[in-house]
This record gives sequence, C-alpha cells and structure tokens, in this order.
Amino acid sequence: MDYHLIDRAAEATNNAEALLICAGAGMGVDSGLPDFRGNEGFWNAYPPLRDLGISFVEMANPGWFEQDPTLAWGFYGHRLNLYRNTVPHRGFEILKGWAENKPHGSFVFTSNVDGHFQRSGFSDDTVLECHGSLNHLQCTSPCGYSIWSAHTTEVEVDEESFRATGVLPNCPNCGALARPNVLMFGDYGWVPHRSHEQEGRFRSWMASVSDGGLVVVELGAGTAVPTVRYAAERAIDSVGGALIRINVREPQVPRGEIGIAAGAMETLEAIEERLD
Repeated sequence: MDYHLIDRAAEATNNAEALLICAGAGMGVDSGLPDFRGNEGFWNAYPPLRDLGISFVEMANPGWFEQDPTLAWGFYGHRLNLYRNTVPHRGFEILKGWAENKPHGSFVFTSNVDGHFQRSGFSDDTVLECHGSLNHLQCTSPCGYSIWSAHTTEVEVDEESFRATGVLPNCPNCGALARPNVLMFGDYGWVPHRSHEQEGRFRSWMASVSDGGLVVVELGAGTAVPTVRYAAERAIDSVGGALIRINVREPQVPRGEIGIAAGAMETLEAIEERLD
C-alpha cells in the first residue's frame, strides 16, 4: 500500500466539509460476500448455475420470474438470505464515524442491493440505491407502483438444485408472483419510484454542499458497470473537492485525484489511523 497516498487521503478527508460515499460491489467483498467479477467468480459462488451454463448477466434478468420462478427465487432468495446473515465489515463503521463529523453531512450513492449501509446505521434518507434494493419487493406484472418491505419475507432454497421451495412471495394487491425491487438487465418492469425519491434527496443534498468542500470516497466500483464511478466523478466536477478511489484492480483516477490499489476495509483502516 502506498502510504503517501494514504496521507493525502487522510488530509482530504479531514479537511472536507461534506462526505459522499460511492460504493460498488467490491465494498462487500471484505464482509465475505462473493465477487461476481467474470463468469468464473460468479460460478464459484453459485456452482449449480455453472452446470446450467447461466452467467450472472443472464441470471439477473426478470424473464426468469415468468419462465422459471423457482430458479429465479432460488437465486434472489439465496442472495437475500446471504445478505441478511452477513455482518458488514468494520469499514462501514469507519465511514459512519467520518460522516457524523462533517458539518454539511454525508450521502451514500451505491449500486449494491444488500442494504448494508442502512444496517450499519446510515439513515435511509441519506442513501441512494441506484439499482434498487433486495430488501424491498414489487409485483411482477406489475399491477401498480407499490413497493413493500421484504422484512418478513422468507425464501427457502434447496442448495443442491438451487431452486426455491415452498410458497413463493406474492403481491399483496393482486396475488401475482412478487419479485425483488432490483433493477435487472433488460428490465422494463422495474418500479423505480423508491430510487427516484432517493435521487431527489441526493440532488437536494448536493445543492447544499459548498464549492470545493466535498470529499468523495469511492470503494470497489469497477468499470464493467461504471454507474458508481461516473457518479463520483460527476460530483467532483460539479462542486469541486477531492476524489479518493479505492479499488484493488482499477484504481486509475483523473489527474490530481487519489487512486489507491487496495481493498476497502484495509484502506479505510489505514486512513483512520492517520486521522487518529
């Protein structure tokens, strides 16, 4: 790890008046969540889908809820159970501590659907989940624009066949099959209203941030689906400040910004030590 960069990151974090946290899938790896990078990474996490020859992009498609509902809920039910049973790593706590000390507060922009920022104590009002949340459900029809909590939803999954067993979640309004309120590939049925409301709160917060007073800490956001990286760079372009990009494989940054080629938790702990 380059400790000159760590020192620069600590200085930028300490001097900032507002904190924007931008998190991709790599943020969850230190918690023990699987890395879906490439088909091999995905199939190592879900061996039954290797046997079926189904990639992550193919599986994360709403068509399965119509074509093969038990397989669809086998995949998403397994992920729901995994996220519930996984404890967010210490890096979340470190970020929360930084956020609480900023005079202009903080916001989280994440493509992750696991809800781990909220579980770590971040207010739901300061989190933007651009791809939705596995902790919320919607109708597959959809019969309307309702989105409801998956808090009481239980999905049993046969680990051998990777299929859901028992009664599948259904829509409380019309009784049709329910699905996660997650934006999938080729997804024209996603109900976006919850995420759109989050976007509105995010834009209002960004408008309140002083010019040059922002630090953006981006963690585990790759270029394959660059939504999070773009959001981080746009934020700096709009109000100025410093971008700290933490990424094991793709730490490249625009000129003058800070790119650290390391994991999320170890880097946050190293910056925290400098701040202390």
